Amino acid sequence: MPSQTNVQVQRIRAIGLTVTNADRSLDFYTQALLFEFVSDMTVEGQDYSDLEGVAGAKIRIITLRLGDELIELMEYLNIPFKPIPSDSKSNDLWFQHMAIVVSDMDRAYAHLRSFPIEPISVEPQTIPPSNEASAGVRAFKFKDPDGHDLELIWFPPDKGQDKWHQNRNRLFLGIDHSAIAVSNTEQSLHFYHDLLGMQIDSRSLNWRETQARLDNLPGAEVRITGLRPIQDGVGIELLDYIVPGKGRSIQSDWKSSDIAHIQIELVVNDIEQLVDKLRHNRVQFVSSRIVQFSDRSFPYGQSCLIKDPDGHTLLLLAKSSPVGE
Repeated sequence: MPSQTNVQVQRIRAIGLTVTNADRSLDFYTQALLFEFVSDMTVEGQDYSDLEGVAGAKIRIITLRLGDELIELMEYLNIPFKPIPSDSKSNDLWFQHMAIVVSDMDRAYAHLRSFPIEPISVEPQTIPPSNEASAGVRAFKFKDPDGHDLELIWFPPDKGQDKWHQNRNRLFLGIDHSAIAVSNTEQSLHFYHDLLGMQIDSRSLNWRETQARLDNLPGAEVRITGLRPIQDGVGIELLDYIVPGKGRSIQSDWKSSDIAHIQIELVVNDIEQLVDKLRHNRVQFVSSRIVQFSDRSFPYGQSCLIKDPDGHTLLLLAKSSPVGE
């Protein structure tokens, strides 16, 4: 059994999005972004209600794959929901995007623009040479049909993980990271690095006209800290806006059934020890307990939903027993 000091996130399994209409979202992600269908199931019962903190929930979950990465589209079939605020900005603290890696930005952008998207960026932006950490990276931000924030990203040969340079015959390659707006980098690093054991992968300061055009925020200046789990794969980026400063906070009454809800699924090596550690550090829990699943359709035996310091949700996953992990 791992010692207390070695309790940590191993990898990110998937990113879950609450959607208003699973069929509409399925069409968008498979046609506009070329995700591949994996499964479609509907779940209900006390375990799922306790896990997501929504009483009596009946949830349709469509799983999609892009490259090595998974997303889950979650439609609450019997629960009223709140939409994402239509005036959302990149510095609002509920802002969270998935960065989808492409092999050719111009082709991917042209393909995407043939679908009804809401752009955030003016057009694809190239990070200038003055930003050594991200120089040459190209990016474009936009929204899906529900208003979830997404980003296309292209890495030059000297940037990004090796795998993004190995499969150039596909246009959309996979998910590099999920970026979240945070109110305080040090506070978030205590949570993600000190408590969850994620590793700091990169640091940069993005600003000037390129960032303003990327985020559609005049004068945007953002401190970015990249984190990866011990087994690498999908990462988490902390976006700490210096200019124009912090936006609005995540509303305390938002639930897993509301459309702004995104949950990053974290595979951990010992969920019981980690939950004890998080409770000791007064982390906020959505789940009323560690839920034990015997249903074989659920890939992990134990699960618990928590919130980070700014209210972003994280689903902890582990096998039923940590022995032999």
